[in-house]
Amino acid sequence: MLYIKNRQDCKKSVYPIILICLILFISGCGDNSGNHSHDKMTMDAFSGLRTQEYVLNSQKIKSNIDRICRIETDTVFADKHTHDYYTNHGSPLWVTRYGVKRAADSLLTVLKTVEDSLGFTCRSFDVELIENDMQRIRNLDFDNDGNSVNDVMARLEFRLTKAYLRYAVGQRFGFVNPHYIFNKLDAIKNDSTQRVLGYRRLFDIDIQRPDSNFFKHALNQISNDSISEFLHGIQPKNKLYTRLKNDLSTAQSNQDNTSRMRILCNMERCRWRMSDRLDTSGKYIIVNIPAYHLYAYSNESVLDMRIGCGSMKTKTPLLSSAIKWMEVNPVWNIPMSIIKNEVAPHAGDTSYFKRNNYYIVERKTGDRIDINDMTPRRLRSGNYAVIQEGGDGNSLGRIIFRFPNNFSVFLHDTSSRGVFNRDNRGVSHGCVRVQKPFELASFLLDNPDEWLLDKLRISMDIKPETDKGKRYVRNEDNNTRLIRSLTVNPNVPLLITYYTIYETPDGLLSTYPDVYGYDNMISRHIKPFMK
Repeated sequence: MLYIKNRQDCKKSVYPIILICLILFISGCGDNSGNHSHDKMTMDAFSGLRTQEYVLNSQKIKSNIDRICRIETDTVFADKHTHDYYTNHGSPLWVTRYGVKRAADSLLTVLKTVEDSLGFTCRSFDVELIENDMQRIRNLDFDNDGNSVNDVMARLEFRLTKAYLRYAVGQRFGFVNPHYIFNKLDAIKNDSTQRVLGYRRLFDIDIQRPDSNFFKHALNQISNDSISEFLHGIQPKNKLYTRLKNDLSTAQSNQDNTSRMRILCNMERCRWRMSDRLDTSGKYIIVNIPAYHLYAYSNESVLDMRIGCGSMKTKTPLLSSAIKWMEVNPVWNIPMSIIKNEVAPHAGDTSYFKRNNYYIVERKTGDRIDINDMTPRRLRSGNYAVIQEGGDGNSLGRIIFRFPNNFSVFLHDTSSRGVFNRDNRGVSHGCVRVQKPFELASFLLDNPDEWLLDKLRISMDIKPETDKGKRYVRNEDNNTRLIRSLTVNPNVPLLITYYTIYETPDGLLSTYPDVYGYDNMISRHIKPFMK
């Protein structure tokens, strides 16, 4: 190889070659004419160049990529798969003997929109660095100071894949994993040592996450020149996301950082796709914690009511399930955490237990235990259950709506109706208290007749509306508890979720306070992507 002694001689020697290469080599991205002169330009064409920095070598490109992999660190989930691909000797995806594929331009076109459409900075996707190296190729601006053709090609290859997977995974599955951030939030500590024993699970919605098939499919789109179609297809399609995206531009132009961050957090929630899509073809129920509201949807009608939910210390978990049955005048099996913290100090106080209609049973045998024989230590041992009688004054109210979940939380009536007049209705130990329990029960039933509804009213100590029901109540010999349980058939899907911007039944977007601080958690994790 003949090396030119100085830079001036180098320029004189390569000018004719540069002129030829500028005609033959990739002249710019975005040429959609179908007439690409660089398609005939192979790596071998560089072998005639006299200086080392112009000699294209596939082995050196791969070696440079390996070096980048050793230096670069994973900062988001998708980065790991970029590293895995190249450390497992994956073939170049974007650079070939012909230069850089048109797919790079398709990707850059999308990435340049992230500031306006996502509120993220282009720097998070290395847009400027990628464009600089693309310009080096267009101008054949190579040297031996880390910018040889093999250095530039390697950087482009790695950065294009990294930016592509970051964007694709983020838009399809979310830039933040809610299972990770929410389920490491509330620590469970040892009462005496304060040692962290674990964390309360707060997010229990099964959402889709990228697997090996997704990454394989995504990378195949580069070879198929289908980047544009693929990236369009993975965008969130729900109506709320579209409305938030439109509002984002207004917030950014007004430099309203508070509104902007709230919008970004709720856009992120819209990217989390449930594994089992909520069935909205029939009846379904959505509980939105920040709104302190429950929405029961059926065809064109919506039953809207206030709710009370878990306090900051005992947050209501976010989950998806389906309501399967109702119990009228239920007994309350008090959770062990409440027994330890609230009931045990009153052990032996018969007036306290009588006032609250509590009784104690041994868990193994089910036998009732004399309250006078109980001590705080025995109650906290876990060998005894404390149960509240059903009926008037029961904490669960007159009816409870049960659905499978991992937390023993339910929707239910309440004996403390004043809670619904409060602005801050985070008052429970995790269950959801409903403002209109009878109306919700009626909603869940499949075409109930008037007598069934009256039997439910009578059982819940509500004035009946039919003549038959009124006659029944007037007869003092009748047992007023006509119904103890009702099956919900078909089961009604339920989603307990958390949106600080949400569409009300009348179609308006309303904002709500971040009652559990979840927006703060999301914003903390998306800030690396932001301006």
